[in-house]
Parts: sequence; C-alpha cells; structure tokens
Amino acid sequence: MKENSTVKEQSLRPQPAVKSQAQPAPAASAADELDERVLAALHAGSEKKAIDPVVLDLRDIASFTDFFVIFSGANERQVQAISDAVYEQLKKAGEAAARVEGYKTAEWILLDYGDFVVHVFEQKARKFYDLERLWRESKRVELPAELTGAGPSSLRKES
Repeated sequence: MKENSTVKEQSLRPQPAVKSQAQPAPAASAADELDERVLAALHAGSEKKAIDPVVLDLRDIASFTDFFVIFSGANERQVQAISDAVYEQLKKAGEAAARVEGYKTAEWILLDYGDFVVHVFEQKARKFYDLERLWRESKRVELPAELTGAGPSSLRKES
C-alpha cells in the first residue's frame, strides 16, 4: 500500500499482517517543525503560566489544520488570561484569529488560526475531552523546557 495513503483508505484495504515491532511515531523537535506563529502562541501561554502545553502535529492525518496547540489553566480567569495573551501576541504579529469560541464560559476556549488551532482548557475539561487521546495517531511535538514549565522557576526560593 502506498505510504502516503490516508488512514481511512488503509482501513478500507487492510494488508496481511507483517511481523514487526510497532514503533511509536518519533517526537519532532520544536525548532524543525513549528513556525514562528505557533512558537509565539507557546511563548504567550508560557508567560501566563499555562499548565502542560502540548503541540500535536496533525499534518499526516488531518486536512483542516496542521497543528493543535493545547494548554490548561487552573481556573476560569487563568484560562481567559492564557487565551487573551495568545490572541494579543499573534495580533501584534499580524495574525488575526479566524474564530474564537468558548470565551465566556472559559471551560474550553478555541482560537482558530487556520494552519493551527489553539485549545485552552480548564483542567477538568481537558481530562474529560482528552484531545491527546482522540488524536493519538498524531505526532506529539517535543517542546523545549522553557515552554513546558520544566525550566527554572521564576519564583524566589527561600533559604
């Protein structure tokens, strides 16, 4: 079967089983895969202390967008603050969102930029909707530590 055929086409024409060990899709590096708009969204979320940022590469499995950028916030205000920061940062860069949904309820805010979609969830909603599981066939982009909150804390440490 052709390597570039879609998942749907592959499921309609199953091939005989071949013995091989399934290898998970390798994580791509952020510098190689992401354009400056996605990185700007990640930086904006990081500035507002977004929880567990994730980027899913959907280019091989979806035609409506290339990337999902997923953030969580601890509460309604933080979810809105993350969304506002991403919106403003990209607006300054000349990129307007085609659509913003869910802002008032702030359980799940969606910012659609065409080539990528930013999802900002309240933590319970993120667990419930579980986009990472729904899109498990996508590649998860490896993010640098400064964008994931794994870097050094900006909080002062008492001695």
